[in-house]
Amino acid sequence: MNKQILVSVLFAVLISIALQACGQKGPLYLPDEPQHEQEQDDSE
Repeated sequence: MNKQILVSVLFAVLISIALQACGQKGPLYLPDEPQHEQEQDDSE
């Protein structure tokens, strides 16, 4: 009976992780390095 509880909990955790992964949004690539405002300020 303990094995059944362990399997149920493990299954619930895996399902919750899978559902969280479905909600990830945003770019699927590494963005270019952002331009720092300090560099622009120093050039003035």
